[in-house]
Amino acid sequence: MSESHAGHKHPYHLVDPSPWPVVGAACAGFLAAMTVLYLHYGLSVWMVVLALALLIALMAVWWRDVIKEAVYGGYHTPVVQIGLRYGMALFIASEVMFFAAFFWAFFNASMFPTEAIGGVWPPKGVHPFDPFEVPFLNTLILLLSGTTVTWAHHCLLENDRQGLIKGLTATVFLGLCFTSLQAYEYSHAAFAFKDGIYPSTFFMATGFHGFHVMIGTSFLAVNLGRAIKGHFTPNHHFGFEAAAWYWHFVDVVWLFLFVCVYWWGGSGAEVAG
Repeated sequence: MSESHAGHKHPYHLVDPSPWPVVGAACAGFLAAMTVLYLHYGLSVWMVVLALALLIALMAVWWRDVIKEAVYGGYHTPVVQIGLRYGMALFIASEVMFFAAFFWAFFNASMFPTEAIGGVWPPKGVHPFDPFEVPFLNTLILLLSGTTVTWAHHCLLENDRQGLIKGLTATVFLGLCFTSLQAYEYSHAAFAFKDGIYPSTFFMATGFHGFHVMIGTSFLAVNLGRAIKGHFTPNHHFGFEAAAWYWHFVDVVWLFLFVCVYWWGGSGAEVAG
């Protein structure tokens, strides 16, 4: 803990002025604008890539400052960590609401199919994926990744740095495997996003989850780098805990997607070859 912070008469963290919130908002707005222009007006995809690169760079310097506060500044006291835990829990709760909306749309369309789609689900002419091919393999991968991140957490609590690094490395690798397999699956889909209500709800739910897997993998990769540098101790590692919570949330959402969207939602139809 720094001397300046130790001199404070309270355990709370009074955040210093930072340019990153407003710069982050500007980068996010720029990315949104470039994406809309790309989708509707044929703007070059490189403008979207540029906007995304700027946002990633902003995240890197912002995270760098937060890590400095936590590891070298000593500002993340036990009282501050309680607030961070509540904040992360509320963030995950808000993510649950996102997925609840997508599941609501899927169940509304599947349980009450309209005459416009032939009164059946999946709609006629739609050939869904076989749930026990790539989706089932991805399920096993995510479940295994949940065990490896738990293993890493256990090693951290036991002050086993090498075990922590191995567990995080395995989890990041499995996250990359999941993303690669989902990209492969999408490239072999027998339907496109605009082919009706089934493809729209399917790609929105599974694609939004895939986006979360990529974010979670990045989150864990940052923690892997921090673990290699020795930032975490058995009593001070909320950054890792937050990543683990997020990853377990991603695991649970995928189980619902596999059972409801892939298995139940595609039953009774001829699957794609």
